[in-house]
Amino acid sequence: MRAINKIIVHCSATPQFKDFSSNHIRDWHVNGNGWSDIGYHYVIRLDGNIEFGREMKTIGAHVKGHNKDSLGICYIGGMDSTMQTWEDTRTIEQKESLIIILKYLKKIFPQAEILGHNDLSKKSCPCFNAKEEYKEI
Repeated sequence: MRAINKIIVHCSATPQFKDFSSNHIRDWHVNGNGWSDIGYHYVIRLDGNIEFGREMKTIGAHVKGHNKDSLGICYIGGMDSTMQTWEDTRTIEQKESLIIILKYLKKIFPQAEILGHNDLSKKSCPCFNAKEEYKEI
C-alpha cells in the first residue's frame, strides 16, 4: 500500500438536488478529460450512499501535485440549483456518510490530515472548511 498523508474532500460542482453517480463522474473524467479512470477514490451520493471510485492502492487524479500521497472523496453537489453560486449543498445523509468514511480512513491511515481541495489550491471546492469541520476526527 502506498503512503497516505492526506485525505482530501471534494464536491462534484453539480447542481443542488441533482444526483449523479461515480459512473457519471468516471464518464466525465475518462471521456471528457481523457484520464484513465475516475479521479476520486470515493463518491458520496445525495442519499448518503458511498460508491467506490479508484482503488485505494491506485494514485488518484483529484488535486494537482498532491495525488501521490492522498485519497480523494467527492460528495455530489457544491453548486446552487442554477449553477451560478458555489454552496455547501451537502444533505444530512452526505454529512453522515462523510464522517463515516473519514473515520474509517483515519483508522487505516491515522497520520493522514483531512483537508478540502480548497486547502491545496485556489478552488471553491468543497464549499466548506473541511479541515476545520473534521479536525476532531
